[in-house]
Amino acid sequence: MATTGSASGPDAPTGNPLQIVLAWYELARAEGVPEPEAAALATATPDGRPSVRMVLIRGIDARGVRFFTNRESRKGRELGANPHGAIAIHWHPMQRQIRLEGPVEPLSDEESDAYFESRPYGSRLSAWASHQSEVLTDYESLERAVVEYGARYPETVPRPPYWGGYLLRPDAIEFWQGRPNRLHDRVRHVRSDDGWRSDRLAP
Repeated sequence: MATTGSASGPDAPTGNPLQIVLAWYELARAEGVPEPEAAALATATPDGRPSVRMVLIRGIDARGVRFFTNRESRKGRELGANPHGAIAIHWHPMQRQIRLEGPVEPLSDEESDAYFESRPYGSRLSAWASHQSEVLTDYESLERAVVEYGARYPETVPRPPYWGGYLLRPDAIEFWQGRPNRLHDRVRHVRSDDGWRSDRLAP
């Protein structure tokens, strides 16, 4: 796949760099990159112990990026105690990365309901059956729980009260474009009181 374009830097048109995030994501989809929405999400406890895992980005707009999860999971508990996070997206075939950092807030019930209803039936049942991040005595008990919730909700599956979305509102965004000889093009955008400040970083 071609690695077209460069990181949008200080000489690029001014505006919200989240527009560039969306443009890069849409190009990754158009180029056929497998699971272009896959991203590493880092959270931390109040005393600074970090943890990281892969999530799926389920929306990018002028506010930030959205993802959904069990809010009683480890990441949900950490975001409840320390509502800040960092996301890294890596599209290896395009030699591109994006890093976003900033505060994280829960999405509204309306937004969480709308996305939950769009999920496949089996995924909605799994949200009820799995107590994410808790110790599981055996896998068969998880399978039994799915069957039990399938009998309870044969058609319409409501959203569990502990399951919902989050919005990361970035105050820092970095675009990384691979270049020969490891002279990669890195541009960082940092939010300020009067908009966004842009700087090019050494690779």
